[in-house]
Amino acid sequence: MFKRQSTLSLVMIAMFAALTAIGAFIKIPLPVVPFTLQIIFVFLAGSLLGSRNGFQSQLVYIGVGLVGLPVFTQGGGITYVLQPTFGYLIGFALAAFIIGFIIERIDSPTKKHFIGANIVGLIIIYAIAVPYLYLSMNFWLHMQTSWSHIFVVGFLNSIVADFCLALASALLAERLYKVFQSVRTVKIMQVERENV
Repeated sequence: MFKRQSTLSLVMIAMFAALTAIGAFIKIPLPVVPFTLQIIFVFLAGSLLGSRNGFQSQLVYIGVGLVGLPVFTQGGGITYVLQPTFGYLIGFALAAFIIGFIIERIDSPTKKHFIGANIVGLIIIYAIAVPYLYLSMNFWLHMQTSWSHIFVVGFLNSIVADFCLALASALLAERLYKVFQSVRTVKIMQVERENV
């Protein structure tokens, strides 16, 4: 039973890691922080995979990028941790975990639960990303930048679009949630029958 569930989980983790990578290349170039569609798959990973698997999907994505594959918006490699936007990637992993954590504690999550969880996740992403952006620009990149400028390029430029994506992802997650749950249930029942 554990082996079958692990296989299914690994497939889902890998799939959402790949989707997050694809989202990095669907972008609108903006100063310092490009706007991408990655956040959609972060929201969905947390909502549909749960806290642990959602978190792991983002860790896989980050890990693949740090070992050198160009899956981030500006390439890859271990030195990417010095990039101003690396804080968003850290935020993605934590947001996926928290979103999953919230949804897991509700027996039958509804639209408002998915929206609420996504908004919490969005707050977490920006709470990590914006200070990281400031530290990166001012300390190790030595590009003296004010908090007001960081607030504009790291928050105001994309928050409205990201909020809309949070709402859209919540509506999509609500529709897909039962499908993902039923697939897990069917797999568990199949394994239990085989073990009888």
